[in-house]
Amino acid sequence: MIRESDSNYGYSLLTKKYSEPLYWFIRKIVLNHEDANDVLQDSYLKAFQKIDQFEGRSSLKTWLYQIAYRTSLDALKKKRNRFFLPLSSMSDVLLNQLKADSYFDADEAELKFQQALAKLPHRQREVFLLVYYEEMPLKEIATILKITEGAVKANSHLAKQKLKKFLSPD
Repeated sequence: MIRESDSNYGYSLLTKKYSEPLYWFIRKIVLNHEDANDVLQDSYLKAFQKIDQFEGRSSLKTWLYQIAYRTSLDALKKKRNRFFLPLSSMSDVLLNQLKADSYFDADEAELKFQQALAKLPHRQREVFLLVYYEEMPLKEIATILKITEGAVKANSHLAKQKLKKFLSPD
């Protein structure tokens, strides 16, 4: 039987180890600081409620990223529905929120890069974030996104090509 103090200690260790990388992963998806914090808390709540369902087929880190990824997508869907927008228009809303976010202090080049990322198709953007920002192995990415490793490679390649095109001077 797990005592509450053991449970609190485990939760504390989990959040201490993964909060910062998960926050930045989520932030790159939802783009807004407040939304990222909300999604992070929701992700931990879901993970804690479902910890007995963790089967160990993947690492705990991969499992947490899966939960954070799905929770991020759910948050974007809710926001899209609130604005009554198609998913393709949602990137404009997110970018405008990013520009207005007091926690976003990047220069013009970073803003241009974020705009280019937002123009990528959803799957390519997510693969790019996991490959280049999170530096995850292809197998882990495939597990998180529930696609094949070949699809990860293809989406990564396409994302790089499109970003080069978006960012190259005309």
